[in-house]
Order: sequence, then C-alpha cells, then structure tokens
Amino acid sequence: MVKIEKFIPGGQALGQLDSGKKIFFWNALPGEVILDYEIIKTKSHYDEALATRIDQSSPFRVEPKDQCYLATSPWQVLDYNYELTTKRELVVELFREHHIDIDLPEIITDNHDYYYRNKMEYALYWDNNDHKIHPAFHQRGSHRKIPVTSSSLERPEIFTTATSIIEQLNTSHEEARDYQSLLLRCNQDGEVSGGLFKKYQSHPVFTNLSDTILGYSYKYSPNGFFQINLPVYEMALQEIQQYIKTNKVLDLYSGVGTIGLSVARNHLLTLVECDRYAYQELQNNVSQVPNRDHIIAVLAKSEDATNYIEPNQTVILDPPRAGCDSRVINKLNEQKPHTIIYLSCNPATQARDVKLLLDNYEIETVKTFNFFPHTPHIENLLILKRLD
Repeated sequence: MVKIEKFIPGGQALGQLDSGKKIFFWNALPGEVILDYEIIKTKSHYDEALATRIDQSSPFRVEPKDQCYLATSPWQVLDYNYELTTKRELVVELFREHHIDIDLPEIITDNHDYYYRNKMEYALYWDNNDHKIHPAFHQRGSHRKIPVTSSSLERPEIFTTATSIIEQLNTSHEEARDYQSLLLRCNQDGEVSGGLFKKYQSHPVFTNLSDTILGYSYKYSPNGFFQINLPVYEMALQEIQQYIKTNKVLDLYSGVGTIGLSVARNHLLTLVECDRYAYQELQNNVSQVPNRDHIIAVLAKSEDATNYIEPNQTVILDPPRAGCDSRVINKLNEQKPHTIIYLSCNPATQARDVKLLLDNYEIETVKTFNFFPHTPHIENLLILKRLD
C-alpha cells in the first residue's frame, strides 16, 4: 500500500515504499492510496510503476476517454481544470527550485482538449485470432503493442485515414512485421498526408502540407518538425508579437521559421536552424515573403552562431528540451540584447537558463500554454527585459 504525495514535473505521481525508496506512478493522483501496481522500471534510487488498484480515489479523478490513454495521454484521468491548476503549480515549483519567484496567471488554453493533435504515429499490431493488422500504440514502459479501435487525441481525419490504410493492407494480406509504423499528419483544412514506414527501407518522401499561422502560409513535411496544436500555438505567437519592439530580431532554434516569420517578418530578421531538413523548409518559407532581402536564414547550431547576438535586438529562443547551450547564455550576458523571448517545452531547463541571466535581466512576464492537453507536457513563455 502506497500513499501518493504529489505530482512531479515528469507527470508521474510520487509515493514512497516502506523501505524509503521512491516510486513514481502513472495512473495515480495525489491523495490516493495504491493497493496494487505493476513495476515497469527499476533503478537503484527509485522505481516506476503503473497503478492497477486504487483505494481512496481522488475527487479530481475522471473516467478516461480512451482505453489506450496511458500510452498517449496519461493525464486523461485528471479533471481538466485540475490539470491546468497542476501544471501551473509545477511551473511555479520548478522556478522556485532555482530561487526564482514568478507571478504566473492561469494556464492559457482554447478549451479544445480532445482531437487537437495534427500528427500521430501508430504501431501496427498483428492479431493472431482474426489474422489482421490493427492500429496500435506501445504500452507505457513496454515494447508491447496495444491495438486500438478509437483514439480521441488526434484529429478525427487522421484516425480515419489510418484505418483506411490498414484496411488496404489487410485486403492485400500484408503482415504487420514488415512495417515499422504508420505516420500521418493533418492540416487545419482536414487534408492528411504521410504514410507507412517499411522496415529496412529508406523513409518515403511524403506530400507536403500547408497551414496558415497568423495569416501567413507555411509549407512543411508531414514527418518534419511542425507544431502539434496550431490554435494554441497561435495564441502564444500573439503574445510574443507584443514584445517585438526592436528593428532587429534574431530567432535561434528557429525550426521551419514559424515564430520569427509570423511575428517579425517585417523586421531585420535572422533565423538560425541546425537541422538541414528543417532548414530546407525554412528557406522555402522565407522564399514566400515578398521583398525578403531583410531576412537571413542561417544553417548552423545556435551555439555556433552567437556572433549574430547584438545589444539592440530582440532574441527569440525556442530550444529543445535540453535548453540553451552555455555558449548561448554566455553571449546573451555579454551582448545584453534589449529583449529575450524564451519559449520552452521544458520549464525545468528554462528556469535553469533564466537563473543565469538575471544579473542582466528582469522577468517582465511569464505565461504558460496548454499545447498538449491530457499529457504532462508544459509549454512556457517567458519575457526577459534588459536591466538599464
């Protein structure tokens, strides 16, 4: 029997065994008592587990919409308002660990918490009873595949297309073991692109999609990087746009350019991206801008492009989960650009980085966006203003 104490930033719920060893649970909420569980990972200082029998259920527990929720969206068992409150508390706690007190308003959401994902990758499951392939997800903490008959996280057009493709495979008497996965992406108009990845073969080239963000059109590959939840992403971009107050703008970790080109395409804009496939799409998106001589796209790691950081500019940061390289932080402290706009998918590394900048900057605002409802993932926006 294990009493749950609280959520931790990774999304699991923390408990402690009689031995004193920590145990991190999926399918558990603070205040609940876990009677039975399945260990999915064992380390020297902690275990990870799935709660399978619960006593004293939390009043914030709800019935999950999907049978496969633990594989895709383990916070489906949380009341949605409780999810938003929990994410806010986690961000505040992460910053407090770095001795930073932040004034964080309520999490920003469009309240469309299902059917929001515009990309999904399915495993293929072979059923020995009906001798057919079925779409599937991997069980959390395991390589075992779970066949699914419905899924409410991705846009309906995606699951409908996946079902149709798999029906074609079954008609042709194909076998699941010949395929790695099925990846599909859908734009806001409901057009779907993507397809099957066959084992031991090069990934196919899929038809590009296009979407409009803040009135601007972008093309992208279904298997490339592009935001998952565009309506909430637009809400974040509208917030960012308010803080572009210099003529020069530098967009580091720019991906295909949707931040810089959406909020600062009429400024002297430099975009830096290291992935060559994303850079190709970035170049294509830049090419759609009329009179684009004031826009520069750079193929480089952001830590190798710090010479572009200047005092009288706005710097946009949207790094991977690992956060910013120390060379970027050091150059920001040296050059002291006017404003730093830091969008992060990992508030833990964001708080670490921000702590290193506070000798030269003050936090002007912090806002958190629920890009990924029913999952523990958090997207946090922070604006730093130079101390003059």
